[in-house]
Amino acid sequence: MKKGTYVIVRCRDAGVHCGEYRSHSGREVKLRNARRIWRWHGAMTLSEIAHSGLDSAQSKVSKPVKRALLLEACEILTVTDAARATIDAARWAGGES
Repeated sequence: MKKGTYVIVRCRDAGVHCGEYRSHSGREVKLRNARRIWRWHGAMTLSEIAHSGLDSAQSKVSKPVKRALLLEACEILTVTDAARATIDAARWAGGES
């Protein structure tokens, strides 16, 4: 996978994250500008979010962190540009967007 590709990563214990792919080794994934997807609406599965996006108004996504090291990753999905726009527009879990 190419560095900078926007992805969704599902982890065994840490939940679902999205961000710019940096690298991975085994089940360890490094992301840049990573956000945790706390709750989503408008899609049944993570695959649907990666393809079509989520409901930005109802979903809750955290503020970005500069770097994230995710352990026990079990899925990495490439996100379309249209889907990324909906994720970027989603409100932070704490309130404002």
